[in-house]
Amino acid sequence: MRIGGARRAERAATALDARLPLTEGGSLLRKAFPEHWSFLLGELALYSLLVLVLTGVWLTLFFQPEMREVVYAGSYGPLRGVRMSAAFDSTLRLSFDVRGGLLMRQTHHWAALVFIAAIGLHMLRIFFTGAFRRPRELNWVIGLTLFVASLAEGFAGYSLPDDLLSGTGLRIAQGIMLSLPVVGTYVAFFAFGGQYPGHDIITRLYPLHILLLPGLLIGLVTVHLILVFHLKHTQWRGPGRSNRNVVGKPLVPQFSASSAGLSLAVFGVLVLLAGLAQVNPVWKYGPYRPDQASTASQPDWYVGFLEGALRLVPPWETNVAGHTFMWNVLLPAVVLPTLLFAVLYAYPFVEQRLTGEWRHERHLCDRPRERPVRTGLGVAGTVFYGVLVIAGGNDVIAQTFRVSVDGITWVLRTGLIVAPVLAFLVTRWVCRALTEAERERLDEGVPTGEIRQTVSGGYESGHEPVTSFRPGAPRRPLTGARTGTPSRRPREPGSRDR
Repeated sequence: MRIGGARRAERAATALDARLPLTEGGSLLRKAFPEHWSFLLGELALYSLLVLVLTGVWLTLFFQPEMREVVYAGSYGPLRGVRMSAAFDSTLRLSFDVRGGLLMRQTHHWAALVFIAAIGLHMLRIFFTGAFRRPRELNWVIGLTLFVASLAEGFAGYSLPDDLLSGTGLRIAQGIMLSLPVVGTYVAFFAFGGQYPGHDIITRLYPLHILLLPGLLIGLVTVHLILVFHLKHTQWRGPGRSNRNVVGKPLVPQFSASSAGLSLAVFGVLVLLAGLAQVNPVWKYGPYRPDQASTASQPDWYVGFLEGALRLVPPWETNVAGHTFMWNVLLPAVVLPTLLFAVLYAYPFVEQRLTGEWRHERHLCDRPRERPVRTGLGVAGTVFYGVLVIAGGNDVIAQTFRVSVDGITWVLRTGLIVAPVLAFLVTRWVCRALTEAERERLDEGVPTGEIRQTVSGGYESGHEPVTSFRPGAPRRPLTGARTGTPSRRPREPGSRDR
């Protein structure tokens, strides 16, 4: 009976594979996934997106994307009788009059913050380990586009309540539109439906936020996952691991079980955050009015670098043939992000051309210390981004520490140029020092703590072979150690010492 049941199960699996695309040199259900924690960042983003979709669908049942003026008559006393847009009125009613509404709003907001953060960390992991190399260049482009789309999606959703803080952000966005040479006034007029603040911006952001951008995100995630399955995962070097295989958990049942547990943990943590940690309390800001601006207003962290860039550039303007070029807005808010993402899109192709690695497929991850130039560039870019984020709160810093805003601004302007260069040099030096220390450890072994006296009367410490290794670390003594010549790690084909 057991043999007959096994045969029936095998025939059923074969029939299923014949009807669905579940075979690729073996059953897709047995596809292996690496077990290292860093590979879970992509799953964290995926499950945060699922929470965003579920809570977003619920919120659309109660939100009114209209800018017509109404008088608030809800349960929040301090704003009762105040004139406001229907969008802000529905946000207040959703927060205070709908059962569980505030919990769902805050869960949605926290999920958005975690989603963008997870994508950013996932992209950093891919960058520092070289997982963008052939044949995964397209997946890098898709992931970066996913990050850009998530920034736009976050800003659109952040602006929908039409509170004083989000309205200040829309005012800045209008200024960025106006900074575009020649076409700026037309772009701003179209977006806002007339002279600022107009009556159409919320109505136009709403379908963008709930339909177009989510469709783009889901489509990009789908293509990304298909390519991940098709190209297989990268993995750390180690015994039994090569460019031709993947060592890890099979998709079913081990990986599916652990991934399901991670999804439940993500759902639980996001709901817990929504219940315990207040985020975006729009009732404290009040409705947007063009003649007001909230004190110490900063956007969510993911667009804070734009705010900081705008605050650091001096008030430069140029008049050419009757057209005003507002360099203090155009450079930090249009030119800088364009150049930044253009460099990120091009980096995998440029690096592989410079190193010659474009000729071979790479399925094994680099350790950051083994690529000092790439790691230095990544750290320098992170420091550059961090300085801009800090600059976005220069007024808060000045008020907190009782220092001059101008002084903070000049310090940050200097730091924006100097800090990334220093970060690159220090990181490159640290990477090379760590690599050399590791070579010495492999050559000489691990000190045992024993001291022995030699025949000549000197002393030497005892060593034993290295037995514990981190992911991707070399696992055998390097050549040249016994002859006194400098030991070098064997290079992979096509690589160069950078």
